[in-house]
Amino acid sequence: MILQHKGSPIYFSDQGKGTAIILLHGFLENSSMWKRIAPELAKKHRVICIDLLGHGDTACIGYIHTMDMMADAVQTVLNHLKIRRYYIVGHSMGGYVSLVLAERLPDNIKGLVLMNSTAKTDSPERLDLRNRAIEVVKRNYKSMVKMSIANLFKPENTKTFAKDIDWLKSEALRTPLQGYIAAQEGMKVRQDLEVLFHFSPYKKMIIYGNNDPVLDPETIIKQTLNTDVELVALPGGHMSYIENESETLQNLTNFIE
Repeated sequence: MILQHKGSPIYFSDQGKGTAIILLHGFLENSSMWKRIAPELAKKHRVICIDLLGHGDTACIGYIHTMDMMADAVQTVLNHLKIRRYYIVGHSMGGYVSLVLAERLPDNIKGLVLMNSTAKTDSPERLDLRNRAIEVVKRNYKSMVKMSIANLFKPENTKTFAKDIDWLKSEALRTPLQGYIAAQEGMKVRQDLEVLFHFSPYKKMIIYGNNDPVLDPETIIKQTLNTDVELVALPGGHMSYIENESETLQNLTNFIE
């Protein structure tokens, strides 16, 4: 379904009945990433998947898409659907957007799940990588996008999930150059929301990969010391919903039910 937000289209899907679950994809992904998880959750719940700004069938609206701007777009969808209370699950960049919504609307959140994501801002090294990626992608967009996707997996999983990686690459290339740059610029300036782990009233869970090439598991563990955040460590990389699909689905189901 398509909805207008600030004069531009936002795509979302809405399936199932019951407790609402909002699923937000990561950078260079779109709502199709949930194609195996969403139907399973929708057997007992209402599942809404949204294409974030500049991804999938949702348009770009500026040179920079901050996490707040992406959260605004999500709110437009939720207001349209008249959904007030919900669980929210965000993969990678989708986790950053989920955190913004959780900070804004704590009374609306029944539970927050970060999947291969973090509440911390970028390290200086990560910022440098983003800046370099932006420069490279302007010169060789397709090669950069394809390389970025393959590098998200635990190295020994790249052969096992070769078909999934090819599919992810084709979906990633649906993100236009402007969408790529706008999201990178937005992630660079996101705020640190680690405080939510300590002072929020809703349930919280982080699913992370022990071999994540993007996020250091130690930083995830440190963020959640002396909090009630449930930690789930899986033996894959940054793409738990593919590398550890059944475990990811089981943990999401247990958390919600």
